[in-house]
Amino acid sequence: MALDARLEELSEKHRALDRKIEEELSRPTADDLKIAEWKRQKLRLKDEIERLRHQLSH
Repeated sequence: MALDARLEELSEKHRALDRKIEEELSRPTADDLKIAEWKRQKLRLKDEIERLRHQLSH
């Protein structure tokens, strides 16, 4: 069950980063460096989510 909770926590962080990116992109003077860092964070989260899902399925 702990894996399920961790998976949900990571998924929420991933969604939050999505919202932050969309919000920043809607600004006329979007900060490309922030966006790039958030996208890297999203990729790390996605990798971790996939790793956990793989653990759950085995």
